[in-house]
Amino acid sequence: MDWSSLTPDLIQATLDTLLMVITSTIFTVILGIPLGVLLATTDKGGLLRAPGLNQVLGIIVNIGRSLPFIILMVAISPFTRLIAGTTIGAPAAIVPLVVAAVPFFGRVAETSLREVDNGVIEAARAIGCNNWQIISKVLIPEALPALVRGITITFINLLGYSAIAGAIGAGGLGDLAIRYGYMRFETGVMIVTVILLIILVQGIQLLGNFLASLLEKK
Repeated sequence: MDWSSLTPDLIQATLDTLLMVITSTIFTVILGIPLGVLLATTDKGGLLRAPGLNQVLGIIVNIGRSLPFIILMVAISPFTRLIAGTTIGAPAAIVPLVVAAVPFFGRVAETSLREVDNGVIEAARAIGCNNWQIISKVLIPEALPALVRGITITFINLLGYSAIAGAIGAGGLGDLAIRYGYMRFETGVMIVTVILLIILVQGIQLLGNFLASLLEKK
């Protein structure tokens, strides 16, 4: 195995994986936090109290979470082509990654928001805060450490999804592992890609724990 010629492929695969995961995480957080807020506040006893909307959102989220990622990728390929212009490569994989991760992170955000002490919410209501002010200045800031931990978990899950996406043409470390480690029986390449994924997971977990700890001290 010629590692000198394979090194550029490893670097490019790592960059493709980071592109897929970081970009999809950003979009997942942007879409998932409002979803989590709606799920937490429209339930019975919530700030917005819309049980019908809550049930509809819950059904949609549960359907999204129940689909295996590889099936989801194939099922929404027309939508992916509409958004990205193609179904091949790292940019195209971002679309199904976001679609798969938003329902998961929405539930994580909902749980984080529900854990906020109700006494803090009542205190904000007592001083005249409206619902939007309570959500933006009390609920989300109070839940921020838990949300950061949820983002960390989501990022790590997306790393796993990106490896699956690589198996069907998205590029990245998953694609490299399949092409060299599986199809060409290059066990060394498979081991290196696994080590790189482990390093990425450990790094983001440490960073997430550090940021959550900082936020808890404030």
